[in-house]
Amino acid sequence: MDQLKIRSIAAAAAIAVTLPLAACSSSSGQGSDAAGGTEELTVWIMRDSVSDAYLKRFEKDFEQRHKGTTLDIQIQEWDGIGEKITAALAGRDAPDVIEVGNTQVAQYAASGGVKDLTDKVGELAGADWLPGLADPGKIDGKQYGIPWYAANRVVIYNKDLFAAAGVTAPPKTRDEWLEITRKLDAGGNQGIYLPGQNWYTLAGFIWDEGGELAEREGDTWKGALHSPEALRGMEFYQRLQALGDGPKDSDEAKPPQADVFAKGDVAQIISVPGGAKIIEQAAPALAGKLGFFPVPGPTAGRPGATFTGGSDLIIPEASAHHDAAYQVVKELAGDKWQTDLAKTMSYVPNRSSLAGVIEDNEGTAAMAAAAAHGRATPNSPQWAAVEATNPVKQYMTAVLTGSDPAKAAKEASDKITKTLGS
Repeated sequence: MDQLKIRSIAAAAAIAVTLPLAACSSSSGQGSDAAGGTEELTVWIMRDSVSDAYLKRFEKDFEQRHKGTTLDIQIQEWDGIGEKITAALAGRDAPDVIEVGNTQVAQYAASGGVKDLTDKVGELAGADWLPGLADPGKIDGKQYGIPWYAANRVVIYNKDLFAAAGVTAPPKTRDEWLEITRKLDAGGNQGIYLPGQNWYTLAGFIWDEGGELAEREGDTWKGALHSPEALRGMEFYQRLQALGDGPKDSDEAKPPQADVFAKGDVAQIISVPGGAKIIEQAAPALAGKLGFFPVPGPTAGRPGATFTGGSDLIIPEASAHHDAAYQVVKELAGDKWQTDLAKTMSYVPNRSSLAGVIEDNEGTAAMAAAAAHGRATPNSPQWAAVEATNPVKQYMTAVLTGSDPAKAAKEASDKITKTLGS
């Protein structure tokens, strides 16, 4: 899944060498709960989300300030995690707090096994949450997922190629972006390397035009790629993609776009900022020569819409320690540990008012500027099934290889509708 790429690459940006994450268990003294025993909370955190050092700092601090409570932080593998969480939510021995992908909340909430935390939104400064984290965690007006951290795409650019083309500042609008990219095409360079199936980037263009990937009508979801707004988003993608030599039938992983950029003749790629570290590892000569800017929007006053990846925190109904579990969530989502997380991992904090803590990091600051207007995929419990076959990618390749856009979009929308209704 794309979210996994975002997490692993963002982690690479934060620390050149990240210590392997291992399960952490309490080393502090045992306390007592009201029944006279120890209240031990089990917390599931996904591998490569955060560093081992961060988790140990949090664990030590939490246990010192919550006498009688210990944390058993268990690192989970992404492979097979959906089935494991679903089984845990349906069982009687569930963990107390679980990190989940922000776009996965809907499928877990549909099981009925996730605690409704709507009454805690005000206390958690929910009015300031990033929409790309908060909205997927809110199902039918109820907040099940509490935003933890965000990561999203920006434009990584080669400063030397910009200078050689006489480009002195990054573009602020889409029209400027096209104009600058045409200039960057001179001299045998690629103005931009944009694979044909980078569908999360397409989603941002669709949202900017007022379109959607899918829309909810009553109790049903329907694909919406064939709307006039969505088609305008695809038309812009087609114009931008034509200014480079990116493949029309694959995504940014085939071939790895960081490797393509590392050859030195590509001026721009769209990636999470951590991609810069991978580029520099492949081409040390580019170290210090990479810049970042948000994906431009239609107007200069606002960056373009972008898909927000990241994580939310949920509390299973089957947890035996709801109050203590909420304290874990509250602290991880609060100012102190959000600030620590942003600085440690170069992630975007869960709310706009904390964006200043990363302003000295060019790549993360560009992410934060875009995240303020970020979005997430439709919060249907069946959206994961759409991504499994991904008719959006098939649609993009069809258009880029000459098929009629309206016809290809309607076919893709019909496939999405069928899957979301299954």
